[in-house]
Amino acid sequence: MNYRILVVEDDAVIASAVARHISSWGCEVRVAENFADIMGEFAAFEPQLVLLDISLPFFNGYHWCSEIRRVSRVPVMFISSASDSMNIVMAMNMGADDFIAKPFDLDVLTAKVQALLRRSYDFGAQDNTVTVRGASLDLNAGSLEYKGALLELTKNELRILQTLMEKHGSVVSRDELMLRLWQTDSFVDENTLTVNVTRLRKKLENAGLSGFIKTRKGLGYIVEDE
Repeated sequence: MNYRILVVEDDAVIASAVARHISSWGCEVRVAENFADIMGEFAAFEPQLVLLDISLPFFNGYHWCSEIRRVSRVPVMFISSASDSMNIVMAMNMGADDFIAKPFDLDVLTAKVQALLRRSYDFGAQDNTVTVRGASLDLNAGSLEYKGALLELTKNELRILQTLMEKHGSVVSRDELMLRLWQTDSFVDENTLTVNVTRLRKKLENAGLSGFIKTRKGLGYIVEDE
């Protein structure tokens, strides 16, 4: 499948290099030009993944990520030199699915893009739900139903919850979760997993599922049967 990828990066050299490299793997890549209207470019191109810098003309990447999340669940990966923990956490809280720091190796970027595309669009063959303690996870819809309320999940949150619920009653290690999320642990920042689990726990707590995911210190995470 030829995926469409929108690159929102105002450094023309970086944007061009990224576009050329990812295009060589069979993807259709468009580099954004109108930084005052990224949503217009998004709507016109209908990308299946967005690569988004933080520092941009007019409005920053956080703004555009938030705007994208108002209308779409398309995966968003931040590419930025502002890679301190605060910016990574901010990006994830705005709805990003991943973050890669500049300067980056183009092969590493491409590998992360391919992994994000795989985990975002490989649910077509599944047609089932997983239910634990009254909470039902719909793998196709990417949502969790609990006591009549529907909780929308990001792709990362869905995969984490799917893994934990399918193995409910057993501890799942951080390494196993990272393998499920990224298919390989070669290019994974552990902080990204921590941020996703923290954000997922907050969503579950707000839905009345406080303590649904528990930590086993030094071992990993568990969704208990009762």
